Amino acid sequence: MKLASEIGKIQDESVFIFDEPSIGLHPQDVKTLLNVFQKLIDNGATIIVIEHDLDVIKNSDYIIDMGPEGGYLGGEVVASGTVQDIKENKKSITGRYL
Repeated sequence: MKLASEIGKIQDESVFIFDEPSIGLHPQDVKTLLNVFQKLIDNGATIIVIEHDLDVIKNSDYIIDMGPEGGYLGGEVVASGTVQDIKENKKSITGRYL
């Protein structure tokens, strides 16, 4: 509800951080979530998303791919850049699926 109330406002100095917002959502609802993100961006907001959903990742302007695995085997920046940069980076497991 709080997010919905922010959509119509100017967001020039706003940063929204979302941790796995697509968990439990139907794929159609993920599309709705992406539209909400775009409206916030159109109003000047910056959006930072921690995510595993490939549809959300594919719609990102900039990606920081962490790994190489999870837990104590992770925590390093494996790749960063645009979707195309991640796809072309042979170290990125995420890039293989994009």
